[in-house]
Amino acid sequence: MTNAPSCILREPCRTSSDPTVCTRLCPHFIALHGASGMGGRVAAAAIPTDYRQVTVANSVARADQAKAYAIVERYCETFERQFDESPQAERIKSLYLYSFATGTGKTTTAAAIANTYLIGHYIGSIQRNRRPLNRPVYFLDVNDWQTQFNAFNRPRVPDHIAEPASAAYYRAMEYGREAPFVVMDDIGVRDASDAFRADLHAIINHRVTNRMPTVYTSNVAIEELADVFDKRLADRVRDQCAVVPFVGESKRGMRK
Repeated sequence: MTNAPSCILREPCRTSSDPTVCTRLCPHFIALHGASGMGGRVAAAAIPTDYRQVTVANSVARADQAKAYAIVERYCETFERQFDESPQAERIKSLYLYSFATGTGKTTTAAAIANTYLIGHYIGSIQRNRRPLNRPVYFLDVNDWQTQFNAFNRPRVPDHIAEPASAAYYRAMEYGREAPFVVMDDIGVRDASDAFRADLHAIINHRVTNRMPTVYTSNVAIEELADVFDKRLADRVRDQCAVVPFVGESKRGMRK
């Protein structure tokens, strides 16, 4: 039995069916998953555990979102541009995955895109005799990030709660700014303080200004983001960003 079921490289790897090669001692497995299988670049990306094996090719959301995935597949073809360092290089644009209903596959798809980018970055770097980045991809759950913000910005928060929450919050902010490819999951879904909105805008503004691709998911139409959440943020999100609508009703809890 091979180690392939737990390896993100199982689809492109030519030796994934060979149990003598595909083991936890494989250097590529260790590079992506760590010696324990719970670390490496996949863990550094912070993609939720349930989505760490999902790619655009195997995503369960494909069947219900055929039109969206036709756009997503064409988008993933542009990932080769990450290796073009010429001044006239064409940028990788951003995507805004939207549906009014929850549970339509937006987060699954965003994670699948991120994993596909990670695979492409790792293989492409090896092919070019480059060392892959330790964190080429980062998944920022905006709801969780706001919860961390609230944990140390309430009155009389004990130090043992406030300090870890603050450290995690600013660490996520740094990764969200600096990772070459980022997913920002569920933007615009909660009321937020001006201070939190400013931090969120700082990440997005930095990424847009530096031509860094971002995949956003939201239940708010991009045209309504200014009214519902923040006008400055909405203006930056729209910059070089294609909208991908998701259709249908929630399938949450129906898929295995």
